Amino acid sequence: MSMAATQVVRSEWTKIRSVASTVWTLSLAVVVTIGLGILISALSRNEFDNLGARDQLAFDPTFISFAGMSLGQLAMIVFGVLVVANEYSTGMIRTSLAAVPQRGTFLFSKIAVAAALALVVGMATSFATFFLGQAMLGDLGASIGDDGVLRAVIGGGLYMTLIAVFSMGVAAMLRSPMLSLGILMPFFFLISNILGGVDATRAVGQYLPDQAGSKIMQVVPPLDDDTPYGPWGGFGIMVLWVIAALIGGYVVLKKRDA
Repeated sequence: MSMAATQVVRSEWTKIRSVASTVWTLSLAVVVTIGLGILISALSRNEFDNLGARDQLAFDPTFISFAGMSLGQLAMIVFGVLVVANEYSTGMIRTSLAAVPQRGTFLFSKIAVAAALALVVGMATSFATFFLGQAMLGDLGASIGDDGVLRAVIGGGLYMTLIAVFSMGVAAMLRSPMLSLGILMPFFFLISNILGGVDATRAVGQYLPDQAGSKIMQVVPPLDDDTPYGPWGGFGIMVLWVIAALIGGYVVLKKRDA
């Protein structure tokens, strides 16, 4: 890495660290994911004996401990959007681009620093929610050494990171925090659930980033699972979505005025 690029990375790290909202959103992602994971794991242990024989066979203690991820990813989306779009809403983007005229260097330094931070937080959250969730599940719990479990726990941290990076790419394209959140929130919390929950559109829903990516956290396949890809295949689909969002963000930044 050149000296100039190193300085840009340092500058972006200072910016992210000094904005209170980014610290709060990451903290919220940790608390919500772990808290809900503990609660739903405890409830699942109490309900296990009431499940039918087939449901008991498909019981996935690892995936249950990640139940809080659906709300935790909300905070990761907000983090990703704020990291990129805040500079547009405050007008700071003009100063930043005057200081770093190479727009690609500016954008990818910002995204690299934020992604590294999201990865550290995501991994810590994923391991914590797994171990605490399994403690709640007691004798129903899985061990980190069981087949597929370590992959699922590492995958949980990668999933949270990719959700944040995807949101950064979208925010770079749309350049407005409100517009970015106004599209990303319904996309993940309404459209994805609707498409995935209706038989006619399930085949489409399976290829959305959150549905494909969350496969990496499953150890026991759900009942009647007809998904045409496995855990790593789903993760690969999510990576393609992230790459497409980042390319879109880069193209918009190169072509438009600040």
